[in-house]
Amino acid sequence: MLTSEFVYDLPDAAIAQAAVEPRDSSRLLDTRDLSDHRFAELPALLRRGDLLVVNTTRVRRARLAATKSTGGAVEVLLLNPIGDGAWEALVRPGRRVRQGTRLSAGPATLEVRTAPREGVVVVDVVDGSLEEAVAAIGAVPLPPYFHGSLADPERYQTVYGRRVGSAAAPTAGLHFTEGLLEAVGSAGVEVATIDLEIGLDTFRPIGAARLADHRMHRERAIVSPPLIEAVTAARARGGRIVAVGTTVVRSLEAAAATGELEPMDAPTDLFITPGFRFRVVDLLITNFHVPGSTLVVLVAAFMGPEWRKTYEAALQRGYRFLSFGDAMLAERAS
Repeated sequence: MLTSEFVYDLPDAAIAQAAVEPRDSSRLLDTRDLSDHRFAELPALLRRGDLLVVNTTRVRRARLAATKSTGGAVEVLLLNPIGDGAWEALVRPGRRVRQGTRLSAGPATLEVRTAPREGVVVVDVVDGSLEEAVAAIGAVPLPPYFHGSLADPERYQTVYGRRVGSAAAPTAGLHFTEGLLEAVGSAGVEVATIDLEIGLDTFRPIGAARLADHRMHRERAIVSPPLIEAVTAARARGGRIVAVGTTVVRSLEAAAATGELEPMDAPTDLFITPGFRFRVVDLLITNFHVPGSTLVVLVAAFMGPEWRKTYEAALQRGYRFLSFGDAMLAERAS
């Protein structure tokens, strides 16, 4: 299967460069009949007994403005902890950084352990505290295609986020307000949580010409016993499992890889492509994604060929795309 099959023309004007307020005033395209809604209408589009599953990860203030001993500026974007206090990080500009380079990042001093590979290095903390550096000078890393500004960094966090651990937000969840969550509950829809630590690779288009040649990135997924109990109870009462975002789909389906949904706290490199057998998720709430990305491929696997018709309709009707854009509600293809 070719990556080009999942590319579409996305005009710059369709990429959302501002976050709408209130959050749930964004648009929602119900792909089952291509009807237009506001996100606040979501409870009416679900059924009593359904289970809504949300990703409670929060975005780490992982972007650090650092300087070399020569005074040169370097941006350090923390990606993943790899043990013993070391981190995998993206440095910009990578050409200014070599193995052994020391960087001052607020109250911490970092040393580059490895030579940059596509801008990614391993850094060690040789003095001070990285946690203090993040608290003092850390900034939330916004998507590379977002050129606007946020008056409040919390706008790139979900209202139900709990544990810091991601390099990017689970953007389908950005549409929810506390009031909408209450309305969901009043409609008889339960809410359960997972946690998948989203990495920056989620933004990257697939580089390989064929899907089979793409090396999927790894992200830590946490699927708890209480969530499994909630899924089991929803199934028993005839409810559907509604994933809020592709991260939830990936987590749940990775945890069900053996055929049964099992507790999980481990990295997953599950790449969901057309032909994948979905075992858990029935409905998906998601934004409109970067052309040729693994997220578009996942949506195509979930919806079937109708994904392209849906994207075309959204573009024609002026829906806003990507992280701060609008959303769609999709049903798993039979």
